[in-house]
Amino acid sequence: MTLYIPSHNPSPDKAPGRIRQHNEEVILAAAGEEFARHGFKGTSMQAIADKAGLPKANLHYYFNNKLGLYLAVLANIIELWDSTFNQLTVDDDPAEAITRYIRAKIEFSRCNPHASRIFAMEVISGGPCLSQHFNQDYRTWFHGRAAVFQAWIDAGKLEPVDPLHLIFLIWSSTQHYADFGSQICRVMGKTRLTRQDFNEAGDTLVHIILKGCGLSTKPVDNFVDKA
Repeated sequence: MTLYIPSHNPSPDKAPGRIRQHNEEVILAAAGEEFARHGFKGTSMQAIADKAGLPKANLHYYFNNKLGLYLAVLANIIELWDSTFNQLTVDDDPAEAITRYIRAKIEFSRCNPHASRIFAMEVISGGPCLSQHFNQDYRTWFHGRAAVFQAWIDAGKLEPVDPLHLIFLIWSSTQHYADFGSQICRVMGKTRLTRQDFNEAGDTLVHIILKGCGLSTKPVDNFVDKA
C-alpha cells in the first residue's frame, strides 16, 4: 500500500536521524491533540509549537505549513490503523484473526483517542484532505482484505456475510469508543474510560461479531496489550 504524506520529504542534507525522528514524533503528537480539540481551522502552528515545547521555526523545518502537518497527521493515523491488518491471509484462523483485529482497534481507541477524532471530523466534513490517500492503491489494499474474508466464506469457515460491511462494522464499533468517549462517560457516570472499560467493550464486540459470523470465541494468546 502506498502511503501519501505530502510536504514531509526530507532533503538530502537533512537525513533522518534519532533527533529528527524524535522531534517529528513530538510534533505529530502535539498536532494531533490540537487538531482533535480545535479542528484544522481553529488550530495554529504557534499553538502546536507551544504544545510540543519547540520553537515555531522547528515546525516549519520539518513541515512546510499547517496543511502539510495536518495531512501528515492523517496519514500517520491511517498507517497505524492499517498496519494491524496488513498481514491478514487466507491461512489465518478467522476467529483468531478477527479477534486480534478488534482488540487492536479497541486498543488504538484507548491509547490514541485524539487520532480517531481527527479522522472522524475530517470524514464528516467530506474528507477533502483524504482524497489523495483513498486512491486506487488504497482501494486495492482494502479489497485485498475483503477477499480474505470472502475466501473464508467460500471455504465454509465463515457465515456468508458481506465482507465489506463486516469490515465497516469493525471499524465503526471500535472507533466509537474514541470518537464518542465523552458521551459514553456521561452515560456511564464516569470522568474517563478505564482500561477495564475498553477490555469489556472488546470482549462484547468480539462475542457479538464472532457469533454473527458463525464462529466460536477463543482467547488470543499473543495479543499484546500496550501501555
